[in-house]
Amino acid sequence: MATVPYSIMITGANQGVGLGLVKYLLASNPRPHHVIAASRNLGGEGSKELEELAAKEDCLSVVKLDVTKPDTFAAVVGEVDGIVQENGLNVLINNAGIYLKKGLEDVTVEDMQLAFSTNTIGPLMLTQAFLPLLKQAASRLAAKPLGWQRAVVINFSSRFGSISDNTSGGSYTTRSSKAALNAVTKSLSVDIVKDGIIVCAVHPGWVQTKSGGPNAPISVEQSVQGLMKLFAGLDQNSNGGFFRYDDSDTQLNW
Repeated sequence: MATVPYSIMITGANQGVGLGLVKYLLASNPRPHHVIAASRNLGGEGSKELEELAAKEDCLSVVKLDVTKPDTFAAVVGEVDGIVQENGLNVLINNAGIYLKKGLEDVTVEDMQLAFSTNTIGPLMLTQAFLPLLKQAASRLAAKPLGWQRAVVINFSSRFGSISDNTSGGSYTTRSSKAALNAVTKSLSVDIVKDGIIVCAVHPGWVQTKSGGPNAPISVEQSVQGLMKLFAGLDQNSNGGFFRYDDSDTQLNW
């Protein structure tokens, strides 16, 4: 990548695409001064690889974050503030999410509540909590054009969240919570672009992760490479868009 932001925070960074993004950024030249990887499973087997990376990479910081617990967000913001200091936070990637394969016959109230808490409410409230740091970064870099070198919020959605693309039904938890996330993304893009911050949603593809399964057609590396190219090309015309991981020129239908 020719240009990178000063700081990037990634939620759900202990596995899958989140961990893939961390690895890609660490291998980049140049690379960000601060990569902040958030995970709710620190200290366990599920975050072992991430924590091993943090032990040997001075630009990587790991913070504990459960996106379903907004009452803990203020403490996390304080921790990140101590890392980025007066520079603020340039990029917030709301990657953490949950996929529950639930059809009409077996979906429950609890399933729906968990999906919305993780996939919709978490990203919204986390963006709200980090808004002062995002504004700080955007203000310090007011001479730069809109984009990820200045301040960007990227919400990981899914084609399952597209209402117009739904031709097979089912998947009630994921379809509805991601559709709601798309609505949140659009509103955020209208509300905070005046502060120099752009917001967009991305579809990372059907990826070979724990939730995607081994039969998914896209590797983590393929998804990450496409996403990084997309992120680096975000500009004022990207604000409020919903993009595929592999085609930054074509927006998905809401």
